[in-house]
Amino acid sequence: MDLFITLIKAIIISIVEGITEFLPVSSTGHMIIVRDFINFDGAFSNLFIIVIQLGAILAVVVLFWNKIYKSIISFLKLEKEGWKFWIPIFIACVPAAVLGLLFDDKIEEVLFKPMPVGIALIVGAILMIVMEKSLRNRKVERDINHISYKQAIIIGIAQCMALWPGMSRSASTIMGGWIAGLSTYAATEFSFFLALPVMVGATGYKLVTTSVELTGANIFVLIVGFITAFLVALIVIDKFINYLKKKPMKVFSIYRLIVGVIIIAIYI
Repeated sequence: MDLFITLIKAIIISIVEGITEFLPVSSTGHMIIVRDFINFDGAFSNLFIIVIQLGAILAVVVLFWNKIYKSIISFLKLEKEGWKFWIPIFIACVPAAVLGLLFDDKIEEVLFKPMPVGIALIVGAILMIVMEKSLRNRKVERDINHISYKQAIIIGIAQCMALWPGMSRSASTIMGGWIAGLSTYAATEFSFFLALPVMVGATGYKLVTTSVELTGANIFVLIVGFITAFLVALIVIDKFINYLKKKPMKVFSIYRLIVGVIIIAIYI
């Protein structure tokens, strides 16, 4: 019975991860809230969240496989095209990686709670509304193969906001892209590829430092969660891309405001 309940909770969390990981609404923030509601906590829970994030990342690899494969081969061959694609991505990883390593424990202690998440959702929503309205009429870069090192640095600095659960890595990267002069679609696409080294690095660090002992039952739950997050993310990314080709980001800002207010009202 305990395994069944744990499995149900794990599937719920995995669905939340798959839906929210690449949307500008904060997957970490949502999982903190949902975990609190369904009482899914502890050391195994922390490990579980790390593993299912890799499942969501796999969805990006599958959907963009041709582009990723060709760019990696080009990079390894020291060709200009591959370097112009990956070097800006690596540059954009640096600011958040440095701050994350320096303040990881403090961030988890202070910000990984429902109330800070609710505040971050609202702050991020307001920033998204203001930025999209003020920057949407500029001439923008629509091809991520032409992102400069300066633009990558701007996006990387903006991504540091995502260290605050509720701000959203995707939203922070997209807002950084807007400031740097990218279109919404280009900024979003860049956020997908930026997630690969960022999340693989972050989850790798967590896996190396974890002390959780795995049983057969735990491994089964991890596998189910990984597959669930992968399948859900696979669907959501495709739908999100098609949505952005036609409509603005405002709907996500409104959603963030509503959820943020509800969370603060509940936990105040």
